Amino acid sequence: MISKTVAVFRQLLVMSTTLLTIEITATASFAQVNKVYSPLPLPSTYEVTDSLTDKDIPTGQGGFARDYTVKLNKGENLAVDLASDSFDSIITLLGPNGSTVAENDDGPDGSSNSLLFTRISETGSYIVRVRSFGETGVGAFKLKVTRLQPVK
Repeated sequence: MISKTVAVFRQLLVMSTTLLTIEITATASFAQVNKVYSPLPLPSTYEVTDSLTDKDIPTGQGGFARDYTVKLNKGENLAVDLASDSFDSIITLLGPNGSTVAENDDGPDGSSNSLLFTRISETGSYIVRVRSFGETGVGAFKLKVTRLQPVK
């Protein structure tokens, strides 16, 4: 009877230890994910001069991305301009639900800079994603978000 009780106790101990290990691993993974992804707030000037580095978000295509958050209101018209002499830029605007609202690879001037125009359909927090095309890499860039006003 005692050996049966000891066997049951060992099974419970092994199961409890396994569940504790799973919980610690899941918590550490969750904390690690939250620590890794942290979009930067876009300054109040809606303009930033910054650099993409190999410490930014890997795109899975050899390049990197950096995200900026900005609060936008329904009905606003935007121009988002991204310029870099170091890499072929792509600009993406992600909506409050994470879906792509607009994206541009090359601007109308034939350069590898990016320029997009869009109208905001929902008030909320948006992500402006700066990324390099393919394996074009890292380096300095200038990002500017302009709220366009109707001509009177």
